[in-house]
Formats: sequence, structure tokens, C-alpha cells
Amino acid sequence: MDSIVADGRAEADDRFETARITAAVNALAEQHAGREDQFRAAMAQLLKAELIAARATAQALLLKDRHGRRCAERLCFVQDEIIRILYAAATRHLYHSPIPSGAERMAVVATGGYGRGLMAPESDIDLLFILPYKQTAWGEQVAEAILYCLWDMGLKVGHATRSVDESIRQARGDMTIRTAILETRFLTGDQPLYDELVERFDKEVVQGTAAEFVTAKLAEREERHRRAGQSRYLVEPNVKDGKGGLRDLHTLFWIAKYVYRVRETDELLERGVFDAQEYRTFRRCADFLWSVRCNLHFFAGRAEERLSFDMQREIAVRLGYTSHPGMQDVERFMKHYFLIAKDVGDLTAILCARLEEEHNKPAPVLSRMVARLRPGTKRRRVNGSDDFIVDNNRINLAAPDVFKHDPVNLIRIFRLAQQNNLAFHPDAMRTVTRSLKLINTQLRENDEANRLFMEILTSDNAEVVLRRMNETGVLGHFIRAFGKIVSMMQFNMYHHYTVDEHLLRCIGFLQDIERGGNEEFTVASDLFRKIRPEHRPVIYIATLLHDIAKGRPEDHSIAGAKVARRLCPRLGFSAADTELVAWLIEEHLTMSTVAQSRDLSDRKTIENFAAVVQSVEQMKLLTILTTADIRGVGPGVWNGWKAQLLRTLYYETEPVLTGGFSEVNRAQRIAVAQAEFRRAFTEWPEVELNAYIGRHYPAYWLKVELPRKIRHARFVRSSEQAGHKLAIN
Repeated sequence: MDSIVADGRAEADDRFETARITAAVNALAEQHAGREDQFRAAMAQLLKAELIAARATAQALLLKDRHGRRCAERLCFVQDEIIRILYAAATRHLYHSPIPSGAERMAVVATGGYGRGLMAPESDIDLLFILPYKQTAWGEQVAEAILYCLWDMGLKVGHATRSVDESIRQARGDMTIRTAILETRFLTGDQPLYDELVERFDKEVVQGTAAEFVTAKLAEREERHRRAGQSRYLVEPNVKDGKGGLRDLHTLFWIAKYVYRVRETDELLERGVFDAQEYRTFRRCADFLWSVRCNLHFFAGRAEERLSFDMQREIAVRLGYTSHPGMQDVERFMKHYFLIAKDVGDLTAILCARLEEEHNKPAPVLSRMVARLRPGTKRRRVNGSDDFIVDNNRINLAAPDVFKHDPVNLIRIFRLAQQNNLAFHPDAMRTVTRSLKLINTQLRENDEANRLFMEILTSDNAEVVLRRMNETGVLGHFIRAFGKIVSMMQFNMYHHYTVDEHLLRCIGFLQDIERGGNEEFTVASDLFRKIRPEHRPVIYIATLLHDIAKGRPEDHSIAGAKVARRLCPRLGFSAADTELVAWLIEEHLTMSTVAQSRDLSDRKTIENFAAVVQSVEQMKLLTILTTADIRGVGPGVWNGWKAQLLRTLYYETEPVLTGGFSEVNRAQRIAVAQAEFRRAFTEWPEVELNAYIGRHYPAYWLKVELPRKIRHARFVRSSEQAGHKLAIN
């Protein structure tokens, strides 16, 4: 047991007086001799009061030392002692057997999360009652006495009663039971019975099945992420089951325990699974996440795992975060949270790499679709460089010193992976992360490095590659302004992701817009085909940088334009294109604000907007950026109504900028919209349809999306048929 666990239990032992409580239980047994129900009720009441007091002490200590892992250990220790007291009471006072038979033996074992020796305030208690053979009346009575008392105390208890044979048989066929037994911890009762289970489990279940277990646990992890939300940068993360949360750390340890047969986390270091720095990261991540989870449970008064907006500020205060200029206390706390989640993801990649090396498993290609391994040898040189190799369809280093030899390789590795559609070998990413000090002013000013970066940004799979650059720290070091917004959250109900994740997603949606074929982005895709070729890099860099100055005291649009004016010349942009990028960033909120909050039929609104955008080309670029920005905020934020408003604003402003000439004549657009309505709405005779179309002003056909037009028609007709003078829907 490591020192932190020992310290945590020592503190708990000072405050939970087991001997005193045991004496009180024995006194209750004498007082209620012969009246079992009264004894049980009195014992449950006594233990409940002691548990409430112990939890209050644990919460006070948590608020004082802010050490969540110690809190989880204290709570677990208290629960252990209560179960030991209950077992002693059941076997001594309720169902005492003076000369126990061979069948009257039992081991009470903690399993699951409780078996790890860590327990959140509102966690379930998972128990396994191990019997030598089949169930006996004595075993059933003892187990029921313990369980009923725990339930009377208001605790949530998951339990099973099985013989050793049954446990082994079920573990072979059920991965959940196998995982639960993997994490067992002896509490009280017959120790040899527990030792038999552990020994047989190792020999009869674990041996030879490591690959099967690892595959199942990683698949389970993917499904859990899918349910909780794939991104680890969701602004209301699930501390337990979300990506980068505690369950991911548990999965790491499950796999390590199963494959390497370790019992304590410090053995991961001894076995070479992690080096000293990575093991410290593992402990730091666990400590932080336990602090968050314990505070969350105490504050909510229930087993709340989602760090919702209304919880975040309170937890930030409990953990001692303070506000800084441009960033609230809650935003600084959540930035720390997301950096921890990123570290958890890195640790997962390191362990998976170690397992893949040992089991020689194939890896996926860079793209989202898994491709077959290319024929031929598994290790070969990467096309275009002697410094990198293809290792099992992943890019890896040809020599350990390739980055020291040529720091430009820190950018080149990502471009080569993108060009050759390769995944990244975790060992290479590990070395990249440890070489970040090589990204200095000289590298940032290097023409080749900046050219490679712009190629990455403007080529296929840019979002995927930039995300890996971000996760390794390269992106934040190469563009230092980006490093400042990594893992930064915006404390509002509008944004679903951290700032850096939002920007990377916007790049992905920008590529969707450029590819075309997505009905969500019809107007933006059409405009992308019409922009000048030299402005393609402009829209990409403006999209990447449009929120780059979030978290500063100055307005982020104005501050972001300043960042662009400093950065773009370094990336190879001319003075004119640099000013265009700065203008797009400075005005990136203007179009959505005007479209959603102004009267688009008002001539003054259109003229004012035209004065801002100045030219059709700039309006095209701003429309594309606005579309990608809104879509990148989160699911459900972009919709047909917003698309229609942007379309209307664009086409109403275009004639003002062109002196009356429009690429798509207004009357023609109205006619097209009416024809679209006629094709989609075939419920009425033509005469009635013509009369209805004639009732609306021309602007109606340009500003309202088709599904709403159809609902309006049905609503108007039903209201008139019912004779309503006023109808509301």
C-alpha cells in the first residue's frame, strides 16, 4: 500500500473509533437479547449516525486539504469498518455457530469500484459473499443480516453470493463479472476462501486471455464515450464516464492488472508500463479527478457525475480557484479539468502502444475509416523523408534524435502522416511531446516549417492532424497564441466545447463546406466555389484564428485581429491578405448578429451591413466563416432558420454592393422559392395554392425555410375553416 493510502486510512482511523462503536454494538446485543429485530434496528440507527458523522468529517477535511484521493480513501475505510462490525455482529450475536461445519465459512469481499479502495461520498457499495460450496441457511442468514442493515442505513448496495466454483464459471462467460473479480479486496471472514478465489481466477480465467480482455475493455470504453459524448472537451463533462474521466483511468488499471498481474498502481512503474514522469501524471490525474468527484457528490447530495454549469462555479470555489483578468475562477478550473482529461488520453495511448508492441496488433489509418494494411513489409521508409518510417501503418521515427537533428521535423511528421494517410505511432507522439523545447523562435520563423504548417491547414484531414498537433502540444508551441486558449472553456450555455476544440471543429466543417454536397451548407458551398483561388488560405487561417484571443480583457475580435497581423506575415501572407484575415476575425460575429437580430426587410439594415463588408468578395468570405463558426459551436446550434437568415442577408446586400446587379436576380430567387413550395406542397388544388401564394409579400419567400412555409399554409387554412378571427400556434 502506498504512502497516500496509508496516510488517508490513518486519518480516518483517528476519527472513526471502531473499538468504541463495536463496544456499543455489543451493548445493544445484550440490551436486546432475544429480540433480533430490535437489535438490528438499533444497530442500523447507531451505525447510520456514525457514518453521517464520519462523512461530515471527511467533507471538512476535503475542504481543508482539497485532496480528493485521501477523501475517497477515508470514506472507503469507514465503510470497510462498518461492514466488519456488521459481520462480527451477525456471526457473534445473531447466527453464532459454536462449532462451525466446513460449509459454514464465508469471505466478505469488496468488488468493483469499492474493491479499488476508493469511494466517492454517494458511490454504490459492491459486495461479494464467497461460500465454499453451495448456499447454506447459515450463509444466507449472515449475508441478509449485513445487507438489511446496510439498506436500513440508506446505502445503495450491489451484491452477489457465490461459491468459488460459481465465481470462476461465471467469470469465464461474463466480462463484467470478470472485471469485478479482478478488483476484489478482502474485507472480513474466511481469508483462505478468498485466497483460493484469487489463485484459481489467475490460473483458470486470466491466463491466456489477455488479448480478449483488452479488446473487450477498449470496445467498452469506446461505447461509453459514444454515450457520454465523444469529445473530451465537452463543456459539461461527465467526471466518471466521460472521455478523459475516472473510468478511463480505471480501464487503464484494469488492463494493466489483467495483462501484467499488478495489484497496486506503483507496480505500473516497476513493470515499465509507465516511466517515472508518466506515473506521476497518472497519480496527478487521479488525485484531481477524485477531488472533483468527491466535491461534486458532497455538493449535490447525490451520485451526480456530470459537471454541469450550475455545479462548476461551486466546485471551482471549493477547490480554491480565483478569477484573473479575462478569465473567471470557473473558467480557470475547467481549463485545468480539460488539461487533465488530455493527459488521461495520452496515458491511454502509451499503454495501448505497449500492448500493441507485445501483441503485434495492426493500427488504424489516419482517416476515420479503418483501412487494410498495405501488402509488403510492416516497416519501411516514409515517402519524402529518411527520418521517418512506416511502422504497422503508422508513422514512427527512424532514429531517436530526428527532432534534435532537424527541429522542422516536429512539423514535418504531421504533414507526412497527412500526405500518406498514416496514423501516428504513440512512441513517436511520446517523443514529440518530450521535444517541445525545440520549438523556439528560430523554428517559428523557419520558412519551411511555416510552409508545412499551411499545407497541413489547407489539405484533407486537417482537423484530425491539427488535433494531434494540439494534443502533443506542438500546435500551442508553434502558434503561441493558440497555446493560451488550449482547454479554455467559455462559461455560457451557448458553446458546447472548449475554445481550441471549437476552432478545430470549425476547420473540419470548413472542409465540409469546400467539398460541397452537404445540404446544411448549400449557400456557403456555392460561395466557396466562387471565391478567388488566392483567398482559399485566407479563409482557412481566419477560421483557425477567429477565437484565438478568447480569455483576454480586450474584446476577443479586436485582440484576435492583432494576433493575425503579427502571425500571418510569418506564415507567408502578403500585407493585403494579412489585412483581410484581420478584418474577417474582427467582424466574424457581425453577420450572424445582423441576420438574427435585425429586420432584414429594412433598407437601412442592408445598407449598414454593406458598409461593413465593403465588397462582394469579403461578404462571400464572411458568409463562409460565419457558417463554419455557428456549425462548430455544437450539435443543434446550426439550423435551417439560421441558414435562411444568412442566405437572405447575403442576397439582399449583394445588389447594394454591385450597384444593382446581382448574381442571382431577386425576382428570380422569389420565383424559385415559390416553385420549390409548389413542388413540396401538393395537398391543395392549384387555384387555392395560387391564391395562398399571392397573399404573402415577396420577402416572405426569401426569409422563411420550406418546412415552416408548409406549416404556415396548413395553419392558416385550418384556422379559416374553423372560423377563428385569431389563432395562435
